[in-house]
Amino acid sequence: MQEIRVSLGSRSYPIVIGAGWLRAVGERIREVIGRKAIRAAVISDSRVAPLYVPTVAESLRASGFAVAEMQIPEGEQHKNLAWLALVYDRLVEAQIERSSPVVAVGGGVVGDLAGFAAATVLRGVPFIQVPTTLLAQVDAAIGGKTGINHAAGKNLIGAFHQPRLVAIDIETLRTLPRREYVAGLAEVVKYGAILDGELFERLERNVDGLLRHDFELLAGVVERCCRLKARVVEEDETEGDYRAILNFGHTIGHAIETLTEYRRLLHGEAVAIGMVCAARLSHALTSLPRAGMERLEKLLHALGLPTQVPPDLGRGQIALAIEADKKAAGGKIKFVCLETIGKTRFEALSANEIARAAIL
Repeated sequence: MQEIRVSLGSRSYPIVIGAGWLRAVGERIREVIGRKAIRAAVISDSRVAPLYVPTVAESLRASGFAVAEMQIPEGEQHKNLAWLALVYDRLVEAQIERSSPVVAVGGGVVGDLAGFAAATVLRGVPFIQVPTTLLAQVDAAIGGKTGINHAAGKNLIGAFHQPRLVAIDIETLRTLPRREYVAGLAEVVKYGAILDGELFERLERNVDGLLRHDFELLAGVVERCCRLKARVVEEDETEGDYRAILNFGHTIGHAIETLTEYRRLLHGEAVAIGMVCAARLSHALTSLPRAGMERLEKLLHALGLPTQVPPDLGRGQIALAIEADKKAAGGKIKFVCLETIGKTRFEALSANEIARAAIL
């Protein structure tokens, strides 16, 4: 069992990483929430709920909580206002109180939607992340970003609401569909590319181990990514400046997700394509050597991730989608470029400049 502290003053919280400990998660939730709370809400999706909600709910009940369970359908396309409204209805029906924790059990979609509900119902209630996908364990569950999608763009509606606990059981990765697992590896590669050249090299050396779910390897990789994410969040909690480094690959990735209505590609797949595009732009406009660009594309390809923009999406379409990005300011995007593997820089670029330089 490993524990990492995200140090944010009164909003600090632990990330606990272990294997096979979901049956005891209620005790840890009680510890961080306190004795006052008598109710808890567990939110999951239709695929994850049958696998893990009974264990989490039983653990919560054993720790003295009355538990209300609720589900949303699986898929990014359901991270929207309509399903958020249904969650609000269920939370009100469950008579949750200001001290009642909302517990998200699932991937990034569940965590984002449940977290936004927790941030806004009763003007904010405690939030617990129990991420069951690799992508959520290394990235989405940490840092307090919550939100829902809008037709004009991804995560355009949301709030920062830090969890009180991130409870990671890597055993949950055993039931993750292979495509989702591989998609999560894109975010792992991202951390190596932007922050940790040694991690990137470890990934290059261990492609086979990653693909066969070597759990000793995975435990170390998940822990390292969590430490990197915690460090960035501690330095810039609400993405005023430095935290934007984590958007590497996401500007174009989000545009692709929006244009394909969140149905064709998983988030990690879109980010993988976006990272290749960002590396191509970095080589064209900054100092990234061709060898660095090729290393990134080679690793993503070896892991089974897509690296090419869908052929039916043109530069003009992607530029328009980028213009709607919530990170735009004064017509410019703070675009994350690579100087070398493990080191980044920001470039202020227009959507058209990004599309022209990044997309073949």
